[in-house]
Amino acid sequence: FFLLSSFLFASCAPKGPATLTVMTHDSFAISDEVLAAFEAENQVEVVFIRSGDTGSAVNAAVLAAGKPFADVFYGVDNTFLSRALEADIFEVYASPALAGIPQEFQLDPQARVLPVDFGDVCLNYDRLYFEERNLAAPSSLEDLTAPAYAGMLAVPNPASSSPGLAFLLATIGHFGEEGYLDYWRALTDNDLKVVNDWETLYYTEFSRWGGNRPVVVSYGSSPPFEILFAEEPMQTPPTEVLIADRTCYRQIEFVGILKGTQNRSLAEKWVDFMLSTTFQEDLPLQMFVFPVNPQAKLDQAFLDFLAVPENPVMLDPESITENREQWINDWRETVLQ
Repeated sequence: FFLLSSFLFASCAPKGPATLTVMTHDSFAISDEVLAAFEAENQVEVVFIRSGDTGSAVNAAVLAAGKPFADVFYGVDNTFLSRALEADIFEVYASPALAGIPQEFQLDPQARVLPVDFGDVCLNYDRLYFEERNLAAPSSLEDLTAPAYAGMLAVPNPASSSPGLAFLLATIGHFGEEGYLDYWRALTDNDLKVVNDWETLYYTEFSRWGGNRPVVVSYGSSPPFEILFAEEPMQTPPTEVLIADRTCYRQIEFVGILKGTQNRSLAEKWVDFMLSTTFQEDLPLQMFVFPVNPQAKLDQAFLDFLAVPENPVMLDPESITENREQWINDWRETVLQ
């Protein structure tokens, strides 16, 4: 009787919330209240696995293909998209929310990945560094090969960093396949520094944060980040963005359900949520990117100091698929050998 009672009690006892695991890059952020609302509505606890920069996270997901660590992957972008799709790590899910997303962002017609946000990878420079030295800030990519800017530029490695690859693609779009390696040779001769990831680049190497490199690869949205999260109030950002013609690369980030998930229904709800106005309006001030949902309203604080290039580079995804590894290998032999 005791055993039967115990069994019945255990069977009738309320279960705890289910768990949904989301694999993503280190830069992912969501406000506590927005996450809590999703968890409460769906009776789920969301656990995030942050797996380094986008390139590192994609590589980890590919290595775990078929037996994923997570149910959903967020953060693969158009520079690494072909690698993830070739590895066949995503399940098809044509969310009803896709109907409201512009076609220009829907790069996978099979709906294995769905667009969430976009932004521009550009060169950022430390405005005060140049003002204090009475030196004109660089106004073009070509400027950075001049002796006056020797030892000033640091970039993330395109083999391991999504912004690094995006900037490499920007130089290919700007100089063409016949000229981009000559440009990188000139940068290398001018004391270029290469680091593995964006976080190290921005917060360790950038002179704005105590490093000795006043020009780095970052985002067009970095200046408003500097204003909004400054320890002391600022009137103008300490950094600016080089947005000359075809110097930035337009980056689109996607979410997808990982093959092998045991939580397909919850995974679908998370994908729908990421495309909803609730999440999309939370995006800009959390990760400083643009929402792809045109119904999402942008906070004025985000817009005030945002630098938006009029003519960013965007290479055809098929071209990236066909040439990415060769471009990276050629870059590696040119810059790191």
